[in-house]
Amino acid sequence: MTERSEGTMGLDLPAAVTDEPGSVLLGLDFDGTLAPIVDDPTRADIHPQSLTALRRLGRLLGQVAIITGRPLDQVRRLGRFEDGSGLEHLVICGQYGAERWDASTNEITRPPRPESIVELERRLPEWLAAHAAQAVRIEDKGLALALHTRGVAPGLLDDLAPDLAELASELGLVVEPGRQVIELRTPGTDKGEALAALAAGGSFASVVYIGDDLGDLPAFDAVDTLRAEGLFGLLAVSASTEQQALVPRADLVLDGPDGVAEWLTALADAID
Repeated sequence: MTERSEGTMGLDLPAAVTDEPGSVLLGLDFDGTLAPIVDDPTRADIHPQSLTALRRLGRLLGQVAIITGRPLDQVRRLGRFEDGSGLEHLVICGQYGAERWDASTNEITRPPRPESIVELERRLPEWLAAHAAQAVRIEDKGLALALHTRGVAPGLLDDLAPDLAELASELGLVVEPGRQVIELRTPGTDKGEALAALAAGGSFASVVYIGDDLGDLPAFDAVDTLRAEGLFGLLAVSASTEQQALVPRADLVLDGPDGVAEWLTALADAID
């Protein structure tokens, strides 16, 4: 178990991780962590240095898992995770754990599209027009709908948030805020539950999680719970000027996706 210290920029590599890599569970967010935040989410390709590092770490660590709010198929494409040495045992938990792909078996699990999302999709264009928010981009994620204002009207989502929360409540959905995005999705899954399930599925002595946004807070909570149960835990944040909520919780503060790529590379160098 580890004592939490104030997060600082650096490449701290705890001995608990480097000395027993086969007992380490490494969980990572995708957008803002492994890939930069961009105006067009369909072009958020993985940082090439991070991909190289993950291919190396996949052969060394007990488990590497991507835990993301994105749809599973998008992450597989943008991360180029579907083939290549080192990724044979990768696990991807998409849409906050509602979807899952195990590379070792190529098995995909995903629930059907909820009727509440179908109804939201039908109503949302008219709702946005009624709120003078036609500039908001709607992203269909299958199990959720996301509203984006990056590059269009950055402050608009703050104005819409109370009314969106009311709409979500009416349809039995939850609101997931992010960096210039608000997502409406069905309740019942979050990144903390996905990480805890992965930890329960193996014999791990250490768990590392790296995220960047509010949706990663449940995963941070899960690591704290695992610490209390005796595992070594390391929480790292991919820091940005847009979102600071994770910084006080983090043991390690990295300089965005570039800093994450550097840290993953250093970790691979230390244990390879």
